[in-house]
Amino acid sequence: MASIPLPTPDRPLRIGTRASPLARAQADMAAAALVRAHGIDPAALEIVPMTATGDRIQDRALAEVGGKALWTRELDAALDAGTIDIAVHSLKDVETLRDPRFFLGAMLERADPRDRLVVRDGIMATTISALPTGARLGTSSPRRAAQVKRQRSDIETLLLRGNVQTRLAKLAAGDVDATLLAAAGLDRLAMFDIGTVQDIDILLPAASQGAIGIECRSDNDAVRALLAVIDHVPTHRAVAAERAFLAALGGDCRSPVAAFAQFQPDGALRLGAELYSEDGAKHVVGAVEVTDADAPAALAHDLLGRAPDAVRRLFA
Repeated sequence: MASIPLPTPDRPLRIGTRASPLARAQADMAAAALVRAHGIDPAALEIVPMTATGDRIQDRALAEVGGKALWTRELDAALDAGTIDIAVHSLKDVETLRDPRFFLGAMLERADPRDRLVVRDGIMATTISALPTGARLGTSSPRRAAQVKRQRSDIETLLLRGNVQTRLAKLAAGDVDATLLAAAGLDRLAMFDIGTVQDIDILLPAASQGAIGIECRSDNDAVRALLAVIDHVPTHRAVAAERAFLAALGGDCRSPVAAFAQFQPDGALRLGAELYSEDGAKHVVGAVEVTDADAPAALAHDLLGRAPDAVRRLFA
C-alpha cells in the first residue's frame, strides 16, 4: 500500500471550524485523532476558526432564516475555495443532503447522545415531569419543544438561541427556568456537573446527536486517505442510518423528529424514530433493524403512512 502523504509545518493541514468554544474543542479532538493515527507533528495542523451565520443570528429560529445551512455556509465556501483542507462539524447541525463537492471522510467515536435538563437556581427538578407547573423551558429545537409539550402541556417553551455559554447565561439571568442541552457538548466543554441526563426512552435524541463529522473536498484523495484512518466505523454506520432516514423523510428544521440508531448485544443495528406535531399532542413511533441500505427509508415511509395529519403535513 502506498504511504499517505502527511502534512508538515511548511505545508500544514488547515482545519476549519466554527469559532464557538464547543466547535473549537471538537476541532481539537479531530486534530488529536490525526496526530495519534498518523504521528503527525502537531505544528503541521492549523486550526482555522470562523464565525458562522447561525452564530450571528440569535433572535430568530433557524427555520425562519435559512435552516441548517447557516451553520455550514462559511466552512463550505472556505473548503470549496481551498483556504481550508477539512471542516469539522457537529453532524446534528449539518444538512442531510450535502453538495457532492464535499465528502464526509470520517466520524469520530460518538459521545453520549442524550439530552441533559439544566434548571436555574431555586428549581430542584431533575426530570421534565418534576418541573414546576407553568415552567418556562428555553430551546431552539422543535424536537425538544414537542417532546416536552407531549409530556407536560402546561410548560411554556420559549426560543433560546446561542452557544452553550450564552444559553447558560440566559438561564442564570432568569430568562427561562430550564433548558435542554446535548450531554456530548457539555462533556466536551468539561461541564460534567451541569444538568441531569434524561433517559433515551423519554427523550429520543436528534439524528446525529453526539457525532462529530469531518469533511474534505471530494476530489482530494490525499486528505480522504488521511481521514479514512480515523473514521469510527460503528459510529459512521449508525449515524449514516439516521441521516438516511431523514433524507427519506423530507421536512426541514421546523419538523419535530427524533432518530437514534444503536447496536444491540447480538450485533444488529436498530434504528428507532419518532415524529411529532408541533405541539407534541400527536406523534408516531417506530423502529427497524438496519439490515440493508433501504431499511431507513422503509421506516420513514412506514411512519409517514401511519402518522396523523397534524404530523404528516410537516413532512410534505
